[in-house]
Amino acid sequence: MISGFVGLIDRIRSWFSVDLAIDLGTANTLVHVRGRDEVLNEPSVVAIHRRGNQKRVVAVGSDAKKMIGKTPGNIKAIRPMRDGVIADFNVTAKMIGAFIQKAVGKRGYLSSRLIISVPAEITSIEQKAVRQASQKAGIHQVYLIEQPMAAAVGAGLPVREAKGSMIVDIGGGTTDVAVISLEGLVASQTLRVAGDRFDEAIVNFIRKKHNILIGVRTAEKLKMSIGSAAPLDEELTMDVNGRDLISGVPRAVTITSEEIRAALDDSIKQLVRAVKATLEKTPPELSADIIDRGIVLCGGGALIRNLDVLLTEACSLPVFVAENPLHAVVDGVRTVLDSLEEYQRLLL
Repeated sequence: MISGFVGLIDRIRSWFSVDLAIDLGTANTLVHVRGRDEVLNEPSVVAIHRRGNQKRVVAVGSDAKKMIGKTPGNIKAIRPMRDGVIADFNVTAKMIGAFIQKAVGKRGYLSSRLIISVPAEITSIEQKAVRQASQKAGIHQVYLIEQPMAAAVGAGLPVREAKGSMIVDIGGGTTDVAVISLEGLVASQTLRVAGDRFDEAIVNFIRKKHNILIGVRTAEKLKMSIGSAAPLDEELTMDVNGRDLISGVPRAVTITSEEIRAALDDSIKQLVRAVKATLEKTPPELSADIIDRGIVLCGGGALIRNLDVLLTEACSLPVFVAENPLHAVVDGVRTVLDSLEEYQRLLL
Protein backbone atom coordinates (compact mmCIF):
# COMPACT_ATOMS: atom_id res chain seq x y z
CA MET A 1 0.00 0.00 0.00
CA ILE A 2 2.83 2.39 0.85
CA SER A 3 4.60 1.62 -2.43
CA GLY A 4 1.37 2.32 -4.31
CA PHE A 5 1.02 5.66 -2.55
CA VAL A 6 4.64 6.55 -3.39
CA GLY A 7 4.00 5.60 -7.02
CA LEU A 8 0.95 7.84 -7.09
CA ILE A 9 2.99 10.73 -5.69
CA ASP A 10 5.64 10.18 -8.38
CA ARG A 11 3.00 10.22 -11.12
CA ILE A 12 1.45 13.41 -9.75
CA ARG A 13 4.90 14.98 -9.56
CA SER A 14 5.57 14.05 -13.20
CA TRP A 15 2.32 15.74 -14.26
CA PHE A 16 3.51 19.01 -12.72
CA SER A 17 7.12 18.74 -13.86
CA VAL A 18 8.59 20.29 -16.99
CA ASP A 19 11.99 20.35 -18.66
CA LEU A 20 12.91 23.61 -20.35
CA ALA A 21 15.60 24.93 -22.69
CA ILE A 22 16.11 28.71 -22.70
CA ASP A 23 18.27 31.00 -24.80
CA LEU A 24 18.32 34.03 -22.50
CA GLY A 25 19.37 36.87 -24.77
CA THR A 26 19.79 40.60 -24.40
CA ALA A 27 17.36 41.28 -27.27
CA ASN A 28 15.19 38.13 -27.35
CA THR A 29 14.52 35.13 -25.15
CA LEU A 30 13.59 31.77 -26.68
CA VAL A 31 11.94 29.06 -24.58
CA HIS A 32 11.44 25.41 -25.55
CA VAL A 33 9.35 23.02 -23.46
CA ARG A 34 10.53 19.43 -23.79
CA GLY A 35 8.06 17.31 -25.72
CA ARG A 36 6.74 20.20 -27.80
CA ASP A 37 7.73 21.33 -31.28
CA GLU A 38 7.08 25.06 -30.97
CA VAL A 39 9.53 27.57 -29.51
CA LEU A 40 8.39 30.69 -27.66
CA ASN A 41 10.28 33.73 -29.00
CA GLU A 42 9.77 36.97 -27.07
CA PRO A 43 11.68 40.26 -26.81
CA SER A 44 13.65 40.50 -23.54
CA VAL A 45 11.73 43.62 -22.52
CA VAL A 46 9.74 44.40 -19.38
CA ALA A 47 7.46 47.40 -18.79
CA ILE A 48 7.67 48.68 -15.20
CA HIS A 49 5.15 50.93 -13.44
CA ARG A 50 6.81 53.02 -10.74
CA ARG A 51 4.99 54.56 -7.80
CA GLY A 52 7.31 55.94 -5.16
CA ASN A 53 9.76 53.20 -4.23
CA GLN A 54 7.47 50.46 -5.54
CA LYS A 55 7.84 48.80 -8.93
CA ARG A 56 5.20 46.67 -10.64
CA VAL A 57 5.53 44.70 -13.88
CA VAL A 58 2.72 45.69 -16.27
CA ALA A 59 3.87 43.94 -19.47
CA VAL A 60 6.51 41.48 -20.63
CA GLY A 61 7.89 40.51 -24.02
CA SER A 62 6.26 41.74 -27.24
CA ASP A 63 3.60 43.68 -25.32
CA ALA A 64 6.32 45.56 -23.44
CA LYS A 65 8.42 46.17 -26.58
CA LYS A 66 5.49 47.98 -28.20
CA MET A 67 5.70 50.48 -25.35
CA ILE A 68 9.35 51.48 -25.92
CA GLY A 69 9.48 55.23 -26.46
CA LYS A 70 5.71 55.56 -26.03
CA THR A 71 5.14 55.37 -22.27
CA PRO A 72 4.21 58.09 -19.76
CA GLY A 73 6.71 59.10 -17.10
CA ASN A 74 5.59 56.55 -14.50
CA ILE A 75 5.90 53.57 -16.87
CA LYS A 76 9.24 52.56 -18.36
CA ALA A 77 10.01 49.77 -20.82
CA ILE A 78 13.44 48.33 -19.99
CA ARG A 79 15.73 45.48 -20.95
CA PRO A 80 16.80 43.72 -17.73
CA MET A 81 19.65 42.03 -19.62
CA ARG A 82 22.58 44.15 -20.72
CA ASP A 83 25.54 42.92 -22.77
CA GLY A 84 24.39 39.34 -22.27
CA VAL A 85 24.28 39.48 -18.45
CA ILE A 86 21.70 40.38 -15.83
CA ALA A 87 21.48 44.11 -15.13
CA ASP A 88 18.32 43.97 -12.97
CA PHE A 89 18.06 40.74 -10.96
CA ASN A 90 14.45 41.01 -9.71
CA VAL A 91 13.02 42.13 -13.05
CA THR A 92 14.93 39.37 -14.88
CA ALA A 93 13.50 36.76 -12.50
CA LYS A 94 9.97 38.04 -13.17
CA MET A 95 10.62 38.06 -16.92
CA ILE A 96 11.92 34.47 -16.91
CA GLY A 97 8.92 33.39 -14.83
CA ALA A 98 6.48 35.12 -17.20
CA PHE A 99 8.06 33.51 -20.27
CA ILE A 100 8.07 30.06 -18.67
CA GLN A 101 4.43 30.44 -17.67
CA LYS A 102 3.55 31.53 -21.21
CA ALA A 103 5.44 28.61 -22.73
CA VAL A 104 4.08 26.02 -20.30
CA GLY A 105 0.52 27.37 -20.32
CA LYS A 106 -1.97 26.88 -17.51
CA ARG A 107 -0.21 23.71 -16.41
CA GLY A 108 1.70 24.26 -13.17
CA TYR A 109 5.25 23.15 -12.55
CA LEU A 110 6.58 21.89 -9.22
CA SER A 111 9.72 19.91 -10.00
CA SER A 112 11.44 21.26 -13.08
CA ARG A 113 14.79 21.20 -14.88
CA LEU A 114 16.14 24.07 -16.92
CA ILE A 115 19.18 24.45 -19.17
CA ILE A 116 19.90 28.08 -19.94
CA SER A 117 22.56 29.53 -22.25
CA VAL A 118 25.01 32.22 -21.11
CA PRO A 119 27.91 34.12 -22.79
CA ALA A 120 31.24 32.30 -23.01
CA GLU A 121 33.17 34.68 -20.75
CA ILE A 122 30.51 35.05 -18.05
CA THR A 123 31.95 35.48 -14.54
CA SER A 124 31.13 33.23 -11.58
CA ILE A 125 29.13 36.07 -10.02
CA GLU A 126 27.09 36.47 -13.21
CA GLN A 127 26.58 32.70 -13.37
CA LYS A 128 25.22 32.78 -9.83
CA ALA A 129 22.84 35.62 -10.74
CA VAL A 130 21.43 33.64 -13.68
CA ARG A 131 20.94 30.55 -11.51
CA GLN A 132 19.26 32.52 -8.71
CA ALA A 133 16.98 34.40 -11.13
CA SER A 134 15.86 31.08 -12.65
CA GLN A 135 15.32 29.50 -9.23
CA LYS A 136 13.34 32.55 -8.10
CA ALA A 137 11.11 31.97 -11.14
CA GLY A 138 10.24 28.54 -9.70
CA ILE A 139 12.80 26.22 -11.30
CA HIS A 140 14.49 23.67 -9.02
CA GLN A 141 17.37 22.33 -11.13
CA VAL A 142 19.25 24.92 -13.21
CA TYR A 143 22.11 24.06 -15.59
CA LEU A 144 24.18 26.54 -17.60
CA ILE A 145 25.75 26.09 -21.03
CA GLU A 146 27.91 28.55 -22.93
CA GLN A 147 26.11 30.11 -25.89
CA PRO A 148 28.76 29.34 -28.53
CA MET A 149 28.79 25.71 -27.42
CA ALA A 150 25.00 25.53 -27.60
CA ALA A 151 25.03 27.29 -30.98
CA ALA A 152 27.57 24.81 -32.34
CA VAL A 153 25.42 21.88 -31.20
CA GLY A 154 22.34 23.52 -32.72
CA ALA A 155 24.19 24.13 -36.00
CA GLY A 156 25.12 20.43 -36.18
CA LEU A 157 28.87 20.83 -35.64
CA PRO A 158 30.80 17.81 -34.26
CA VAL A 159 31.61 19.36 -30.88
CA ARG A 160 32.30 16.01 -29.19
CA GLU A 161 34.90 14.90 -31.75
CA ALA A 162 38.61 15.73 -31.94
CA LYS A 163 37.95 18.12 -34.80
CA GLY A 164 38.08 21.90 -34.86
CA SER A 165 34.77 23.71 -35.36
CA MET A 166 34.39 27.50 -35.39
CA ILE A 167 31.20 29.34 -34.51
CA VAL A 168 30.39 33.07 -34.49
CA ASP A 169 27.19 33.80 -32.56
CA ILE A 170 26.06 37.42 -33.04
CA GLY A 171 23.32 38.12 -30.53
CA GLY A 172 21.73 41.29 -29.22
CA GLY A 173 24.23 42.23 -26.52
CA THR A 174 27.30 40.11 -27.26
CA THR A 175 29.08 38.33 -30.05
CA ASP A 176 30.69 35.02 -29.08
CA VAL A 177 33.52 33.74 -31.27
CA ALA A 178 34.76 30.26 -30.42
CA VAL A 179 36.77 27.31 -31.69
CA ILE A 180 35.48 24.04 -30.24
CA SER A 181 36.97 20.55 -30.03
CA LEU A 182 36.36 17.53 -27.76
CA GLU A 183 33.48 19.19 -25.85
CA GLY A 184 35.48 22.27 -24.89
CA LEU A 185 36.25 25.80 -26.01
CA VAL A 186 39.82 25.75 -27.31
CA ALA A 187 39.88 29.48 -28.12
CA SER A 188 37.11 32.00 -27.56
CA GLN A 189 36.34 35.68 -27.29
CA THR A 190 33.21 37.54 -26.19
CA LEU A 191 32.74 40.90 -27.87
CA ARG A 192 30.39 43.54 -26.45
CA VAL A 193 29.56 44.51 -30.01
CA ALA A 194 26.39 42.96 -31.42
CA GLY A 195 22.84 43.81 -32.50
CA ASP A 196 22.22 46.57 -29.94
CA ARG A 197 25.50 48.30 -30.80
CA PHE A 198 24.62 48.08 -34.49
CA ASP A 199 21.29 49.84 -33.78
CA GLU A 200 22.99 52.57 -31.75
CA ALA A 201 25.50 53.15 -34.54
CA ILE A 202 22.66 53.62 -37.05
CA VAL A 203 20.87 56.09 -34.74
CA ASN A 204 24.06 58.14 -34.30
CA PHE A 205 24.95 58.08 -38.00
CA ILE A 206 21.52 59.33 -39.11
CA ARG A 207 21.54 62.00 -36.43
CA LYS A 208 24.89 63.34 -37.62
CA LYS A 209 24.24 63.09 -41.37
CA HIS A 210 20.55 64.03 -41.62
CA ASN A 211 19.99 66.01 -38.40
CA ILE A 212 17.05 63.84 -37.40
CA LEU A 213 16.59 61.59 -34.40
CA ILE A 214 15.12 58.13 -34.89
CA GLY A 215 14.32 55.48 -32.28
CA VAL A 216 16.16 52.18 -31.80
CA ARG A 217 13.17 50.24 -33.16
CA THR A 218 13.41 52.20 -36.41
CA ALA A 219 17.16 51.62 -36.48
CA GLU A 220 16.57 47.89 -36.07
CA LYS A 221 14.15 47.91 -39.02
CA LEU A 222 16.73 49.71 -41.15
CA LYS A 223 19.41 47.20 -40.15
CA MET A 224 17.31 44.18 -41.05
CA SER A 225 15.61 45.66 -44.13
CA ILE A 226 18.50 47.31 -45.98
CA GLY A 227 21.61 46.70 -43.86
CA SER A 228 24.65 45.00 -45.36
CA ALA A 229 28.29 44.36 -44.51
CA ALA A 230 29.54 44.47 -48.11
CA PRO A 231 28.25 46.14 -51.31
CA LEU A 232 25.03 44.71 -52.76
CA ASP A 233 24.34 43.89 -56.39
CA GLU A 234 21.43 46.31 -56.17
CA GLU A 235 21.53 48.89 -53.38
CA LEU A 236 18.34 49.43 -51.35
CA THR A 237 16.50 52.39 -49.85
CA MET A 238 13.97 52.88 -47.07
CA ASP A 239 11.91 55.88 -45.94
CA VAL A 240 11.86 56.61 -42.19
CA ASN A 241 10.34 59.26 -39.96
CA GLY A 242 12.18 61.05 -37.19
CA ARG A 243 12.33 64.29 -35.24
CA ASP A 244 14.19 67.17 -36.86
CA LEU A 245 16.89 68.28 -34.41
CA ILE A 246 16.72 71.90 -35.59
CA SER A 247 12.98 72.57 -35.96
CA GLY A 248 11.83 69.90 -33.51
CA VAL A 249 9.03 68.72 -35.82
CA PRO A 250 8.67 65.28 -37.46
CA ARG A 251 10.42 64.84 -40.81
CA ALA A 252 10.75 61.99 -43.32
CA VAL A 253 14.04 61.04 -44.92
CA THR A 254 15.17 58.36 -47.37
CA ILE A 255 18.04 56.17 -46.13
CA THR A 256 20.20 54.07 -48.44
CA SER A 257 21.88 50.73 -47.84
CA GLU A 258 25.24 52.45 -48.45
CA GLU A 259 24.54 54.72 -45.46
CA ILE A 260 23.64 51.79 -43.19
CA ARG A 261 26.82 50.02 -44.32
CA ALA A 262 28.83 53.12 -43.39
CA ALA A 263 27.07 53.27 -40.01
CA LEU A 264 27.94 49.63 -39.30
CA ASP A 265 31.50 49.83 -40.62
CA ASP A 266 33.31 50.31 -37.28
CA SER A 267 31.30 47.58 -35.52
CA ILE A 268 31.84 45.12 -38.38
CA LYS A 269 35.58 45.83 -38.31
CA GLN A 270 35.67 45.00 -34.59
CA LEU A 271 33.86 41.75 -35.35
CA VAL A 272 36.37 40.84 -38.05
CA ARG A 273 39.28 41.58 -35.69
CA ALA A 274 37.74 39.31 -33.03
CA VAL A 275 37.41 36.45 -35.52
CA LYS A 276 41.02 36.88 -36.68
CA ALA A 277 42.29 37.08 -33.09
CA THR A 278 40.51 33.83 -32.22
CA LEU A 279 41.95 32.13 -35.31
CA GLU A 280 45.44 33.26 -34.27
CA LYS A 281 45.00 31.52 -30.89
CA THR A 282 43.88 28.27 -32.52
CA PRO A 283 46.35 25.33 -32.63
CA PRO A 284 47.56 24.49 -36.18
CA GLU A 285 45.95 21.04 -36.22
CA LEU A 286 42.51 22.52 -35.50
CA SER A 287 43.12 25.36 -37.96
CA ALA A 288 43.39 22.74 -40.69
CA ASP A 289 39.94 21.43 -39.73
CA ILE A 290 38.49 24.93 -39.90
CA ILE A 291 39.98 25.42 -43.38
CA ASP A 292 38.09 22.29 -44.48
CA ARG A 293 34.85 22.95 -42.57
CA GLY A 294 34.74 26.75 -42.54
CA ILE A 295 33.21 29.20 -40.06
CA VAL A 296 29.53 29.07 -39.15
CA LEU A 297 27.55 32.24 -38.37
CA CYS A 298 24.43 32.26 -36.22
CA GLY A 299 22.33 34.67 -34.17
CA GLY A 300 20.30 37.62 -35.44
CA GLY A 301 23.42 39.43 -36.66
CA ALA A 302 24.13 36.57 -39.07
CA LEU A 303 21.15 37.78 -41.12
CA ILE A 304 22.91 41.02 -42.11
CA ARG A 305 23.40 40.79 -45.85
CA ASN A 306 26.85 39.81 -47.16
CA LEU A 307 28.40 39.43 -43.70
CA ASP A 308 29.49 35.94 -44.73
CA VAL A 309 30.97 37.37 -47.94
CA LEU A 310 32.95 40.01 -46.01
CA LEU A 311 34.32 37.49 -43.50
CA THR A 312 35.25 35.08 -46.30
CA GLU A 313 37.32 37.81 -47.94
CA ALA A 314 38.84 39.05 -44.67
CA CYS A 315 39.82 35.62 -43.29
CA SER A 316 40.39 33.71 -46.56
CA LEU A 317 38.17 30.94 -45.20
CA PRO A 318 34.74 29.64 -46.22
CA VAL A 319 32.00 31.20 -44.08
CA PHE A 320 28.43 29.89 -43.89
CA VAL A 321 25.23 31.04 -42.23
CA ALA A 322 23.59 28.34 -40.05
CA GLU A 323 20.41 26.78 -41.44
CA ASN A 324 18.29 28.44 -38.75
CA PRO A 325 20.55 31.16 -37.29
CA LEU A 326 17.95 32.68 -34.95
CA HIS A 327 17.20 29.31 -33.32
CA ALA A 328 20.70 27.80 -33.34
CA VAL A 329 21.34 28.40 -29.62
CA VAL A 330 17.94 27.23 -28.36
CA ASP A 331 18.08 24.23 -30.72
CA GLY A 332 21.44 23.32 -29.21
CA VAL A 333 20.14 23.73 -25.65
CA ARG A 334 17.16 21.56 -26.59
CA THR A 335 19.45 18.84 -27.96
CA VAL A 336 21.48 18.86 -24.74
CA LEU A 337 18.27 18.76 -22.68
CA ASP A 338 17.00 15.73 -24.60
CA SER A 339 20.27 13.84 -24.01
CA LEU A 340 21.49 15.33 -20.74
CA GLU A 341 23.72 12.43 -19.69
CA GLU A 342 25.32 12.26 -23.13
CA TYR A 343 26.13 16.00 -23.16
CA GLN A 344 26.83 16.40 -19.43
CA ARG A 345 30.42 17.56 -20.02
CA LEU A 346 29.23 20.55 -22.05
CA LEU A 347 27.55 22.12 -19.03
CA LEU A 348 29.23 24.68 -16.78
